[in-house]
Order: sequence, then C-alpha cells, then structure tokens
Amino acid sequence: MRQANVKALKWPYADLERSHAWIPASQRKNRQAHSVPLNEMALSVLRKQLGKHPTHVFTYRGSPVSNVNTKAWNAALQRSGIDNFKWHDLRHTFATWHRQAGTPTHELQRHGGWKTGAMVERYAHVAPEGLQDAAARLDVFSGYAAATPDERTA
Repeated sequence: MRQANVKALKWPYADLERSHAWIPASQRKNRQAHSVPLNEMALSVLRKQLGKHPTHVFTYRGSPVSNVNTKAWNAALQRSGIDNFKWHDLRHTFATWHRQAGTPTHELQRHGGWKTGAMVERYAHVAPEGLQDAAARLDVFSGYAAATPDERTA
C-alpha cells in the first residue's frame, strides 16, 4: 500500500474476518478501488491497533497518523544502516520478494494493484542469481552425453 493509503486506513475498510483491506477508488492514484489480501503478519499488526481509535487504524497519541517521516522512523533507519530510503521503496521490496517467492505476474499485478504486467516488471527486481533456479529446471537431462563432441576427445 502507498503511504497515504496506510495513513488513511479506516476500520470500515479493514476486514480482519476476511483477511482483507480495501482502498476506495477516491484514495487510489489510479482511481480504481483495490482489495488488499492480508497475511498473518499484517493481521497481527492490525489486531494490535484494535480499540485505539474509533475510525482510523493507525494512530499516534490518540490521533490518526499524519506523518511517518518522523525522528523515530529516521532513527530506526539509521540504526538499521539503511540510507536513502523512501516509503515507496516498500512497494519495490514487496514486488521483488513476491517475484523471488515465485508469485506469477498476473497474481502479483492484482496484489499490488498495478494496471499492467509492465508496471509489475518496473517494481519486481530480480538479481541475476535469482534466475539460477529457473536455469536449473532444465537439468532434467543431466547424465546424458552432450550432442556436441568434447574437444578433448575429438
């Protein structure tokens, strides 16, 4: 989710029973509503917010969160050794981790709310070594002699 969507998330749009959050079209960059499936970690975070505010999910000192670029956020980044980090980088991380886990493009597109597969590819980055598993899938022919002669024996 984009930073603005997280900050503006209200309880009517967080369905813990169905493990989904919804972002209304009026709050989306592309003006299309988006359903966000929530995993157990996300549900755990939301459950901890229950009862803290009557309308908004994320609060600070009793008021809806209005800013995430705080001293605490920046101190956490510094302690982690993370430089030049933007909230939007989380969307790239989300897509890249899904890609590395084998999530197909069409599923990832729906998860991230991207309109096209090309947009998914802008976000999902795969290191060259991440393609090694794909190359290894063709190792079904191991044990067979190569079709071309070995120069050492020819």
